[in-house]
Amino acid sequence: MNHLHPFDTACALTREAPGRYSGASPSAYWNMMGPFGGTTAATLLHAAMLEQGPAVEPVALTVNYCAALTPGAFSVNAREVRSGKSVRHVWVDLQQGDTTMANASVVFAARRDTFAHQAAPMPDVPPPEAVPALDTGKRLPWLQRYEMRFVRGAWQPQQQPYAEPQSPHSTLWVRDAPPRPLDHLSLAALCDVFIVRVFQVRGTFVPSGTVTMTAYFHATAAELAAQGSEPVLGVADAQTFGRNFGDQSAQIWSRQGRLLATSTQVCWFKE
Repeated sequence: MNHLHPFDTACALTREAPGRYSGASPSAYWNMMGPFGGTTAATLLHAAMLEQGPAVEPVALTVNYCAALTPGAFSVNAREVRSGKSVRHVWVDLQQGDTTMANASVVFAARRDTFAHQAAPMPDVPPPEAVPALDTGKRLPWLQRYEMRFVRGAWQPQQQPYAEPQSPHSTLWVRDAPPRPLDHLSLAALCDVFIVRVFQVRGTFVPSGTVTMTAYFHATAAELAAQGSEPVLGVADAQTFGRNFGDQSAQIWSRQGRLLATSTQVCWFKE
C-alpha cells in the first residue's frame, strides 16, 4: 500500500468545481496557534498549479496570512487574473466559513533558456553529514517534520530576554522528515521554515507571526527533481525591528551551490 508523505497529506486538495478546492488543516504540521505557515503557502500554490497546464512553472508566490487556521475543513478558490504570451498571474484565497484566512498571488511563466549568471556565492559551510541534527522529538509537531542541522545561529530559548539584541542570522541544512524529493510545493514551505527572527534576536518567545511572505523560485521543476531528497542550505537574516514589525530574508541553496529560491517576510510581534 502506498502511503502519502505527511507533507503531501498536508497540502492535499479535492477539486469541487473549476477553480474551487477543499482541504483540511494539517495536524501533523501544527504550530502554536495554527498550522505551520509553510504548509499554508504550499497549499495555496498547489491550488494555483492545479489550474495550470504543463507549459508554465511558478516564478513568484506572495502569501498574506490574514488569520490563524483552525482545525477542520477549508475551501480554496483560484482564478486567473491575466495571462500573456509568457507570464500568467493567478489569485488564490483560502477560507474557513465566511472568513478569509489567507490569500496569495502567484506568477507563472513559460521559462526558456536565456543568459544566466548567479552573482551570489553560496556560503562556505561544512557538508550536512558533518553537522549534528537538532533534536526536535519533543518540540512542536511542525518542527518534527523537518531535519535541521544548524551550522550557526541555532536558537536557544532563554528564560529572560538577552540584555543586548543578538544576531538575527541563521544558517542550517534542512530537509523534510521523513526525506521527500524536492519540488516547488516543498520549496515554498522551506522558505518559511525559519523561526521568526525576533525570537532569535530577543532569545525568548513573544506573540508573533508572519503577516506576508514572498518567495521567488529560481529553479525549474526538472532542476528541483534532480535535487532529490538531499538537504538544502537555508540562510535567514533580518535588518530591522520596531513598532510591532520586523523583516526577514532567506536564501535556499542546493548542495551543489545553486540558488534555488529567495524570500522576504514581514512579521508582526508584540512585547
